Amino acid sequence: MTKIGDLYTGEMYLKRREWRGVKDTMYDFWRWLITWKDLTRFIFRAPVRITKAIFNYRWMSSYLTTPAFIDRHSMGLRGTALRINHLHFNTVIKNTTVIIANMFKADKRFGENNLSDKVVLFDEMMPMHLMAGFPNLLGIPSQLAPVFQCSVIDQQSMIPYLDAIENYGLPADVCPLPACEAGVSIVDEYPIMGKCYVTSSMPCDGSVMASSFQDRYFKLPTFNLSLPVRYLEKEVEEYAVQDLKDCIKFIEDNTGETFDWDNYFRCMKQYNKEAEYELEKWEINKTNYPQITGANLALYRMYAFLVPGSMDKRFLDVDEKVNKLMLKAYKNKEKCSNVMRHRAIVWSPPAHYYSNFATWAENCWGINVLIDMESLVSTKFFNTEDKEESLKDIAHTYERMTMRRHTNGGYANVLDELWRVCEEFNADMVLMFAHISCKTMAGLTGLFEDQARERGIHLIWIEHDLMDPRTISRKEMRSKVNRYMQTVFREEPVDATLVDFDDEKTW
Repeated sequence: MTKIGDLYTGEMYLKRREWRGVKDTMYDFWRWLITWKDLTRFIFRAPVRITKAIFNYRWMSSYLTTPAFIDRHSMGLRGTALRINHLHFNTVIKNTTVIIANMFKADKRFGENNLSDKVVLFDEMMPMHLMAGFPNLLGIPSQLAPVFQCSVIDQQSMIPYLDAIENYGLPADVCPLPACEAGVSIVDEYPIMGKCYVTSSMPCDGSVMASSFQDRYFKLPTFNLSLPVRYLEKEVEEYAVQDLKDCIKFIEDNTGETFDWDNYFRCMKQYNKEAEYELEKWEINKTNYPQITGANLALYRMYAFLVPGSMDKRFLDVDEKVNKLMLKAYKNKEKCSNVMRHRAIVWSPPAHYYSNFATWAENCWGINVLIDMESLVSTKFFNTEDKEESLKDIAHTYERMTMRRHTNGGYANVLDELWRVCEEFNADMVLMFAHISCKTMAGLTGLFEDQARERGIHLIWIEHDLMDPRTISRKEMRSKVNRYMQTVFREEPVDATLVDFDDEKTW
């Protein structure tokens, strides 16, 4: 077995690729070549504009490190788990390259074009299910490529934008996510395009202020889809549906298009099927033979939910392939990792600059992460026949989108929900990410600790600063788990080379 920690050199690169045996090493290398093929193909979608973009937008260079990003998330994987991991990430890459290519094709910085008039910009955390009703338009999440994905791919990528907005006067204790979004505006690195802009009422004041900042930056007609915060109350449903109707009319008025219910229902049927496959993944992970652990499940789920995958058939095709692989491996009682000592849940937002933290925990200590809080967004099936009922379903989904599902609607959604999930997945451990700039979760620290103790669940607090690795490094995050496992459990690591290694400069 490869000692993974020995692969690190203290620089951006590794000594060599991980040896996984002949069959799995060849498969992994083949997938590495496919990633480069997809990146090369992306350049040829609009070679002149994309070349200009590389020299105009600093964040574009981070996408050249995509193969290294996938390598980090596949470390230690073998057999079926390795194949599922690559299928998930490759689908995300293919879809992302299409989105970014369309952004640059529509970017007015590189010349006037007709495509820009077909673009509806969305806040990056705002799912785009509504765009299924506008097949002639392009829904593009404005911050997804410049901020969200870059911060996951390259831990250094957001530092210039954080510095820019803080030099502008923003306090350093604001959540780095909206700070980065505003910082990209400050240095003028968003592609300029679109007929209108749809934002959302996110769970914190920082995100609301970032949306208002970008409203002034893009200078587009803006609709703030302000769905109810107390979404568990039945009385708010009528208001939420009306807000969605107003949003649809806003898009129609600004683009001249009419909402196509037939196409919308067709896409939502695909979404329902994808939701079925997602729930089946969760059911398998509740058993003694989970098949998709680490960060793989969460990152794929989050992306497919936001895009959403229902408007790209490749997601459904991959879900079908993954489902067959997963069920076969489960039937054969195949293990997804070498050692499973602990069944863990990840709760609270994890660090973007260390998205493969769960992969490290599995390889180093045998801590298998079965589900992530950000995966547990809405899985409600959409009504695909009745318009009014379908609008209620989409309201339900938007109210329970990424970051909103557990931090809005009352503390029970984040506190009581955790213990329910632990029971369902038979988890004995929670990796509790403590985002130091998030005031929402900080107020519940004492309740989490007391209730975890009552239930006999091990709670490991792991501080991070979401997108700024200078505040709390990856190494410091790992040290929290190392100390807990050595002092409380008195365990020996599965791979001792991963206890202490230098990855401060790596992507």
